[in-house]
Amino acid sequence: MILLLDECLPVRLGRLLNGHDVRTVRQMNWLGLSNGKLLAAADPHIDAFITVDKNLVHQQTLIGLRVAVIVLRARSNKIEDLSALVESILDALGGIKPGQILIIGS
Repeated sequence: MILLLDECLPVRLGRLLNGHDVRTVRQMNWLGLSNGKLLAAADPHIDAFITVDKNLVHQQTLIGLRVAVIVLRARSNKIEDLSALVESILDALGGIKPGQILIIGS
């Protein structure tokens, strides 16, 4: 799968998502785009967008988009807190469907 890490996530998280092609918002030159514009830009290129933005679920609709969204809930967006979610992320990626939103963590 082709994954996109939100700009607020550490690049190191992508290195832990083995077996996937991980790109960052910065690499795609999409820094500063609003969530709606970012999802629209990502849609034809990205299978799943990974973020810690809890508001995205309430602010955006994925109707008509094929990009899936994974929202991580962790103590912080530091790699030490996010690395505990890697196994759950990888499991979720195995069954996520286009346009689906999943929340991982507590």
